[in-house]
Amino acid sequence: MAQAILRIDLDALRANWRALADMSRAETGAVVKADAYGLGMARVAPALAAEGARRFFVAIAEEGAALRRILGPGPEIAVFSGHMAGDTALIREAHLTPMINDADQLLRHLEALRHHPFGVQLDSGMNRLGMEPAEWAALRDIALAQGPALVMSHLACADEPGHPMNVQQLQAFREMTDGIDAPRSLSATGGVLLGEAYHFDVTRPGIGVYGGDPFAEARPVASLRIPVIQVREVAAGETVGYGNSWMAEHPTRVATIAGGYADGILRAMGPRAWLMAGDTRCKILGRISMDLIGVDVTALGDRPETLELLGDAQTVDTLASWAGTIGYEILTSLGTRYARDYVGG
Repeated sequence: MAQAILRIDLDALRANWRALADMSRAETGAVVKADAYGLGMARVAPALAAEGARRFFVAIAEEGAALRRILGPGPEIAVFSGHMAGDTALIREAHLTPMINDADQLLRHLEALRHHPFGVQLDSGMNRLGMEPAEWAALRDIALAQGPALVMSHLACADEPGHPMNVQQLQAFREMTDGIDAPRSLSATGGVLLGEAYHFDVTRPGIGVYGGDPFAEARPVASLRIPVIQVREVAAGETVGYGNSWMAEHPTRVATIAGGYADGILRAMGPRAWLMAGDTRCKILGRISMDLIGVDVTALGDRPETLELLGDAQTVDTLASWAGTIGYEILTSLGTRYARDYVGG
């Protein structure tokens, strides 16, 4: 079998969500956008619902409609992009809760779906989505008169606990929302870890549920084993892969494995990345290509059937550090060619 196996531990996923929920007295939602961070919304969302999540967050209305088909009636599904032009039918039919981002969206929603639930997203300083303070001040009474399901904002630097932006945004959010009669939400995973002052009424953890930083105590959720296609002896002075970028200084056993950047194994991590054979580290040699990677297996006594790229020894954040990126990108880049093995749940 030349198909790599991506194993997704739903018990670990549920344990991570529960641990984050237990850190707060607030209601705990769950972010399942981008197909549950690449791990499969159809299996992840029901597991989180079984653990107790009743409020879910997605990026766009199309994701929300897909999630409604998975979860059925009952759970709230909030859409970060709000009420975009062309979304009205999806929002109505899938009973989604758009997070209104500006005056145009508010007008669109009230004209098309006046009695349909909505939330409001405020910009507390990130300058990405949401109403800025002046716009909110002008629209606040109109929006609040309709009884929004949630009023939220998003922290820009929550993964850096000492960053002054956290306190600045907390103060701005309080100034815009203190005294309102609607649930409030400011914190994703990083905000949950910042403490009670940031929790308000609803938290919405994402990356920590899937085993990533900044939730250092998270249990690993994803592991990836890649089959070995061939093993060869490479003599000193010979090269491996495109561009002759790696040359053997001494005789080396090289395994070619069935994975590459088409599977989300980012090309940039090649010079620093390793795979695991049990407790033995095996260095990637040369460039990561589209479907194949060369790996030094000289230290192994027997030819391995598979090598592990992602697991307990090497987390999504380990891989991210090699590629100069973040764990989010590693997870959401995982390709479609993997055989997916869901355990627990």
